[in-house]
This record gives sequence, C-alpha cells and structure tokens, in this order.
Amino acid sequence: MDEASVAVIVDARGIVTGWSSGARLLTGYPAEEAVGRAVRSFLAEETPSGAVPVPSGPVMLSHRDGHHVPARLTVRILLGAEGTPTGHLITAESPDEARISLAARAFEQASLAISVVDTDQRYLLLNDTAGRLLGEPKEDLVGRSCLEPVDDDEYNRGLGRQLRRVAETGESLHYEIHNRAPSQSRAHAWNMEMWPVTAPSGEFVGTALAAYDSTASHRARRRLALLNEAATAIGTTLDVVRTAEELVRVLVPAVSDFAAVDLLDWVLDADEPLPRADSGVMLRRVAHASTTGGGPEAVVRLGQTDFYPPYSPPARALRERRAVLAHVGEPDFDRWMVERGAVALATRIHSLLAVPLRARGTTLGVAVAVRNVHPEGYADDDAALAEELASRAAVCVDNARRFARERATALALQHSLLPQDLPGQAAVEVAHRYLPSASAAGIGGDWFDVIPLAGSRVALVVGDVVGHGIPSTATMGRLCTAVRTLADVDLPPDELLTHLDDLVTHLAAGDRVDVAELGSTCQYAVYDPVSRMLTVASAGHPAPALVLPDGTCRLIRVNAGPPLGVGGLPFEATEIRLPEGSVVALYTDGLIGDRDRDIDQATDELCRALSVRADSLESLCDGVLKDVLPSEPGDDVALLLARTRALGAGQVVTTDVPPDPEEVAAARVWAGERLAAWGLDEIAFITELVVSELVTNAIRYGVPPIELRLIRDRTLICEVSDASSTSPHLRRAHAFDEGGRGLLLVAQLTQRWGSRQTDRGKTIWAEQPLPA
Repeated sequence: MDEASVAVIVDARGIVTGWSSGARLLTGYPAEEAVGRAVRSFLAEETPSGAVPVPSGPVMLSHRDGHHVPARLTVRILLGAEGTPTGHLITAESPDEARISLAARAFEQASLAISVVDTDQRYLLLNDTAGRLLGEPKEDLVGRSCLEPVDDDEYNRGLGRQLRRVAETGESLHYEIHNRAPSQSRAHAWNMEMWPVTAPSGEFVGTALAAYDSTASHRARRRLALLNEAATAIGTTLDVVRTAEELVRVLVPAVSDFAAVDLLDWVLDADEPLPRADSGVMLRRVAHASTTGGGPEAVVRLGQTDFYPPYSPPARALRERRAVLAHVGEPDFDRWMVERGAVALATRIHSLLAVPLRARGTTLGVAVAVRNVHPEGYADDDAALAEELASRAAVCVDNARRFARERATALALQHSLLPQDLPGQAAVEVAHRYLPSASAAGIGGDWFDVIPLAGSRVALVVGDVVGHGIPSTATMGRLCTAVRTLADVDLPPDELLTHLDDLVTHLAAGDRVDVAELGSTCQYAVYDPVSRMLTVASAGHPAPALVLPDGTCRLIRVNAGPPLGVGGLPFEATEIRLPEGSVVALYTDGLIGDRDRDIDQATDELCRALSVRADSLESLCDGVLKDVLPSEPGDDVALLLARTRALGAGQVVTTDVPPDPEEVAAARVWAGERLAAWGLDEIAFITELVVSELVTNAIRYGVPPIELRLIRDRTLICEVSDASSTSPHLRRAHAFDEGGRGLLLVAQLTQRWGSRQTDRGKTIWAEQPLPA
C-alpha cells in the first residue's frame, strides 16, 4: 500500500487496530494516539450507528488541531480463516484525490467529444464519446494522428491549421466545422473548442479539444437565414417566370444540386384553371438551375411541357398537396428515372424532393429539388424547409399571375378603345405611340384620338385618367366615346371641355364615387388647314409643344383649366396661326413626369428631342421616346405628333351671296364654273342642286351676310354660312307640303352633311365623293 494512502483497520468492536501514515497526514494523529480508540471518535459529526463502524461516503473528520477535514470513506469487511467477519478496512480519499477522481469520471462520461493531442497532433487521451464518434475503441486511437480517422481532406486541413495556431500562439480558439463523422450517416455541425495544455513548468505539452454537436441549432439558423433571404429575394417583380427563377436561385445550392419550377399551363395563360386528370399531369418548365450545368436540366428544356405520370413525385405532390420525398431504391422512383431516359440515369440522382406550389387554395405547379452531387439524401426537416419556401414563392407567383391577368384584361380593353387605324384626312400627317405602364400599379387610362371634322378640319385629342387598372381603362373608354360624340356636334374646344366636365361630374354622382376617382386631364385641339389656325383648350393637361419648319421648338402657351370633374371654373381656348409644315406634339405626363425628375428639365429635353431632324414623324416619335422617356416609367405614355398641311387658293374658292332669291341661279352657275375649272364636270349637276338648296335656305331663313365656299380635298365640300344661329332640321315633308324637301334631298345626294356654330353664326355643309 502506498504510504500516502489513507487506511485504517478496526476490529469487530470498531476499535482502531491499524493506522497508516496517510491517515496520520490526513488527521494529524500519530499511530500511538489513534490505535486503541474507537474509530467513530474521529468523526466531526454524529452519524447513525449500524453494522459498520462508520458509513461509506462523504464525511467530515476532526483534525488533531481542531478543524474539520472533508473526506470520502470506503468501508470493506475483513474475513478470518473460517470466513467469518473479523473487522473492517476503512480507506479514505483526500479532497485532492477526490477531485481528481471526479474529474476523471466526468471526462469519461462527458457528452462532449473530448480528447488531448501532443505536439505532433497524436492522440494522448480520448473520452468514450470521442471514441464512439470516431468509430474505433479509444485505446486503439492513442498514439495515432488525430487527422487519420476522418477521411475528409478539407476537414483535416482546417483542423491541422487550427491545432498549429494554438501551438504557436498559446491561445484558446473557437472553431466551427460541418462534416460527417465516421460513425454518422449525415454531416453534422460541430462547435469545437481548443486550448493549450501545459506542464507545471509552463511548457506546452499538447492541445485539448472539446467538440459539441450543434447540428440542431445550426440547421435552425440556416433555415431562418434561408427564409429571410427568400423573403427579400423572391417576389421582387410581378412577373411569373422571374418569380420562379428567384425561387430556384434560393434553392441552389443551399438546398439542392438542381432545382426546377414547373407550372400548369393556365397559370401562364392568365386563364382560369382547367380540371386535371388523375392519370397524370402536364407541366411547363419555367425555371431551372444546377450547380454543375448540363445535368438534370437536359431532361426538360425551358418552356417545354412534360407529362408526369401519377406515380412520379411531382404528380404525387400535386395530388396529395404536400411535400413528397423520393430516394434511389424505391420502386416508383427508380421506374420514373428509367422512363426519364439515359440523361436522368447518368446524372446519378439519389434523392428528390417535390413540393406543390399552392396559394389561396389554388394549385399552381410544383417545385422540384434534386441531389446528385451532395452525398446526403433529403430528410423530413428538408421537406419542412422546402414547404415554407414554396409557400412564400407560391403567393408571389399567384400575385404575379393575378397582376398579369388584370393587366392583360386592361390592355385588351384599352387596345379596343384606342384608335387602331387613324381615319383618312388631309389636314395633318400624324404619328403616335402608346406605351402601357409596366409598374405594379397596372395599366393607366391614357388615350389619344384623331377625329376628322367638317370643312377638312381635324381634332387632336390626348387625355389621361387618374389611377390605374381596369377601372381607369373603363373610365377612359367612357370619356373617349364622349369626346367623339361631342366632336361630331362640332363644338369649339372650350365648349367641348365644359360639356365633358359636366359629364364626369354626372358619372361620379351616378356611380356614387368620389369625383377624384373618375377625374381626368384632357387636351382638345382643332386645326383648320384652310385658315391654318390651331385652336387649343386644356383641362389640367401639360401644354403642347410646337416645332416650326425652321426646327425651333417651344411650348404653346395655353390657359389650362382645371382637370375634368372639378367643375365651377371656365375653360379658355387659345388660337395660333401655324406655318405649313409645323409639328404639334400632344402627350401625357408619363413622358415627362417622374418622382425624381425636374419637370422643367424634362420639358427642355422634350423640346430638344423634337428639334432633331428626322426622316419621318415615325422616326421622330421613336427619337422622342428614346431621349425623353425615363428608364423605368411609372405611368402610361401617349404621344401624338401632327405635321400641319394647308389647302391653297387652288383648292378653296369663296363667294358672297346677296340675300336675294334671284341670286340662287347665279350661285349655281358660279359653282358649275369652279367645278369645270377643277375638272369635276361629272359631279357638277349634283353640286349645283346642293348649292341651290343650301343657298335658298340661307336666303329664306338665315341672316346676311351669306357666303358660299367650295373646298376640293379628299372630297368636295360645299359650305354655306350666314349670321343666324338657328340650326336646320331634317324632316320628311307631307304629300301636299310646298317645302321641307331641301335638306332631305341634300342628305340623299351627298355622302354626309351637317351644320356647325361659328363666331359669326352658323355653317351648313355637305360632302360629295370625288370621281374615281
């Protein structure tokens, strides 16, 4: 027995008969004072009496100098030659020995993988947990390199580098790794602590390592980080395909080696879903990506439709409305891989995860994640993560689908309302552009129109309804129709806007909505090629631009009234005489308006762009949009360019008619002579009848002065003006009526006829087609 061991022998009565030197050191009593005394007298506290003289376990001993000494006692029975008890052997561990023994047991029983390596990175000591993780008995690992049991070059390089760092600096460090231990089937995350081990002399003798399996928290952090990334990376636009691509970029390579998004065809066509057969499903590939390239994506091309049989994971996911895991070795999965062809087999796909894309109770498609490079197969926690990502992506896809559907509806409606082929007229040469907004706000209510008027005149219209989407498009249709109707009455621009303003107010009252929801800006201009006069009135709309034949450009000063629907304020018309060949530009504020753009600077850019020489108005339109339009316009843009023409003296003739019925014949002769000069003898008879009827009506019912004008344009126009404001009415005369047949005759002989109010009275006109 070691001299330092604490051992006491007592007889059957509990009297000390033997006392070691370790007992003397522990209690301070020499052997001569201890032998012969009852062993219980050395205890500092009372303990229950029993079959043994003192209890086993922790006790407090009384030292010779009076203080108490903690110790752990172990009591063993001593047997005589006949096997009968003769006494007891009591051993005790000192506090230091007890702590050392407890530390050793804690080391062995720790749930952490703890080991100690020497300066050459060879194992000196391992606990049971480290041995189990390394897959070998710890006794067999002692003396071997700590880099040998794990077959992972990247792991070993990192571990060796960190061990050298501890040896060189003498400082502790924290090291995080992610690898698969030899005894594990999947990679785990490990938090590893390293610290130097020194001898009592302070000399570095090795490094201690303690590894803690932090896989659960690591995966939770990774999952949270991926979901946070998805929240910002998916759904950045209202585009279905772009949203699918964003989901794929999140999945690869964080979750999969290859990922794809396949959608039902109706999602892309913006129509309602059709019933799906239980025998399988046709899906269209809209996005895919892989870590290698040329792998599983070669099976189905982008934009291609593919049939998924009912036993395939994607079809099952759609049918069961949950994530479906599939692995090599499962009959259905292996069968499907064989059907996919040689490319699918060559990529060595060993695990697949299919997740349905569902939003608001509607199934849109499926997301597929594949592992063919990553050695681990998918597990339930991967399925849960994929379902969360797919759920977020599905909402974004559905939002994009709904936006696309509403946008398509609004575009179709707006396309049907805007002029497709501008009507033929000789007053101006026109070119136009309309760009619908691509912003999330949706299609706006911008419109334009070119309306032929009597007397070879033409009306140019541009408007912009507030708001976006189908309601704005519908309001635009109402206003566009109203403008055409009022233009047919041939009202002056300021009066037309007044009637249109009243209409918006009545519409708002009838629909029980705020006027602001139906409000609009509008610009209405009339150009007369005979007088070359342009008359413009504006309801809160940007001023038109004018490009003179010499290339100079300026804005036309217009007294802009309030937007339509405000009511109570007048509209004023502005008149300006234009040289032939001038270009008038009407546009909506989407061309020059932008949140971060100075309106004056944008207007200057517009004038500079309009001043550029161009081969045609079409080219000028393209140049203006290129130079002036913001990079990402947030509103619709409508642009209408009109180059003015003029009808010269050879196309317009005028004569005054005295208010005498006998002058009707002279007016008829004058008209015949003019037609003969123009080479229009074929229609002279009809024209003379029209002139006779119109002049007769003016003399009989009108107020002098009376003027007769003939205009040879695309048609022959006959106009008779007088100072009376009363308008004629077409009626069917009875059998015995002496009059009332004049206008009926004019209406039957001509292509169309009408009347318009002027500043000096009224004008009655009639149009005839020219001879072929």
